Amino acid sequence: MTDPATDPAQARARLVHGLRAHGCAITPAVVEAFLAVPRHLFLPGIPIREAYADEAVPTQVVDGIATSSASQPSMMAIMLEQLAPAPGHRVLEVGAGTGYNAALLARLVGPAGRVVSVDIDGELVELAARHLAQAGITGVDLRVGDGALGVPDAAPYDRIVLTVGSWDLRPEWVAQLVPGGRLLLPLTVRGSQLSVAFDLRPDGVLESRSVRSCAFIRLRGAGAGPEAVERVGPGWAAQVPEGDTPDLEAVAGLLDEPRKLHRSTGSLDRADVWDGLGLWLMLTVPGALRLLTGDAEDPPGYWLVPTGQGRATVAVTVPGGLAALVTEPAGVRAFGPEGETAVRLLRAGVDAWHAAGRPHAADLRILAVPAGAALPGEGAVVEKELSRLVVAPAPA
Repeated sequence: MTDPATDPAQARARLVHGLRAHGCAITPAVVEAFLAVPRHLFLPGIPIREAYADEAVPTQVVDGIATSSASQPSMMAIMLEQLAPAPGHRVLEVGAGTGYNAALLARLVGPAGRVVSVDIDGELVELAARHLAQAGITGVDLRVGDGALGVPDAAPYDRIVLTVGSWDLRPEWVAQLVPGGRLLLPLTVRGSQLSVAFDLRPDGVLESRSVRSCAFIRLRGAGAGPEAVERVGPGWAAQVPEGDTPDLEAVAGLLDEPRKLHRSTGSLDRADVWDGLGLWLMLTVPGALRLLTGDAEDPPGYWLVPTGQGRATVAVTVPGGLAALVTEPAGVRAFGPEGETAVRLLRAGVDAWHAAGRPHAADLRILAVPAGAALPGEGAVVEKELSRLVVAPAPA
């Protein structure tokens, strides 16, 4: 009997069994693609067990920061289900990575389709080409270039997918889609990264068909976008909404004035900070921001929510006051002389989230138009440099 820890076929079958059991790979085509494409050939030097584990694998690190990785297979399966590539489709992939996702796409679109994969890093493109050749995968057109600009000479595309996070929606991507085509990307919305599958409507509006939480390395080049986190003070940082930067020096001063703790029976975890309640507050409550600290053991940050690398939470600021969701014990902490005013605003936001049915990312609908265009619907408005988003709970 072969050992699944060293036998690629058994390890691959075990991975796919897990993807199906957790509802990540649903359609027969996606399941077949994961069974057919040997992931270990795209991760040379990685043990078979690790190559087929449901974990992301950093593949390029610069100055201690990962600039490329092999994405977590479950997230890849979720995004392929969102993208829904079909035989004969022309697909643009922004972010070649190891070439593994392009190989899956090539399997899904078949010999009648076409996959164009572009990456800003020529070395990554060279490695992806080598991996694809070793796996016997054909039908992938690899390009070196800035994916923010798309690949116009091979357009139009039925599907465009980003395997890197983007702060904004580039007009080049929309222009290179066929009418009714689909754009799938990890999009930053109020600090949360959301995998959004947009369909291009006849009126030019992008309308989300599915939304999922995700975490991807950010796009490089022209589409890199602004830094996501700003320093507040010693040991503190903040993530602020687009176009709404509070006085961070004042925030730092307020954090030195902890006041009353309003206890609650609810608990708070990492998902609450970035999805669900946290995302709702960042979308709907003026003055909301996320507080972060890099050291999970450094007081006073012990009352923030553990996130794996430090701690974080959602807070609301008003002139002279701040209120933050806290843990250990769970509740809302007031800061500064006007902290109770901030507490009332934060509690009202929490109540509104409950009244709306406690929506999470998957429960949202996002409409997008170019910057300056008329808003296409009602909801929380997110203003980007190149686009405008309207975010609201999806219609029942």
